[in-house]
Amino acid sequence: MLFWIGTAILSFGLRALKTNLFPVCFLFLLVPLPDHAVTWITSLLQRQSAWASTILFSAAGVPVARDGVMLSIPGLNIEVAKECSSIRSSTMLVVTTLLLAHLFLKSWWRKILLVATSLPISAAKNALRVFVIAELGTRVDRGYLNGWLHHQGGFIYLGIAILFEILLLWILRWSEDRGSEAPSSREYAVLQR
Repeated sequence: MLFWIGTAILSFGLRALKTNLFPVCFLFLLVPLPDHAVTWITSLLQRQSAWASTILFSAAGVPVARDGVMLSIPGLNIEVAKECSSIRSSTMLVVTTLLLAHLFLKSWWRKILLVATSLPISAAKNALRVFVIAELGTRVDRGYLNGWLHHQGGFIYLGIAILFEILLLWILRWSEDRGSEAPSSREYAVLQR
């Protein structure tokens, strides 16, 4: 990555780098994270997903006890395992949100807000997945606990999370457009004359 950036600077100059700063920085997402960082992020996602799942179970009136990443509901003990941390779909959600923010928002604080929301939304989508599979597995059919929805159904919850991000993007874009339509105090004074 540094070689590519250096080559671009030598070939096109710093002005071209400034103009294309987002795409250049976006390329750094190609660089794999160190193993200890992936382990830490996975553990964080596990804990946050277990905590958010506890809230969903409680809100639905399902008695739940949590010990770390272990959840106990009537008829089922659940472990939010490393494989269930949703690190890949969470990464996809963050990358998608970065692109949406860059393409559709102008102000920096709105871009940062949109990208920052992808982290709690990621935990919420995984909690929703745990909640739905556990409820289907205990109330409908035990096959849901080890079926298709458990192992390959993650894209459904990623889609829900992306839709939520698009809704938030629409609200932020609307507020941005509305703010740009309002006349500034100087323009307002000129309009009154």
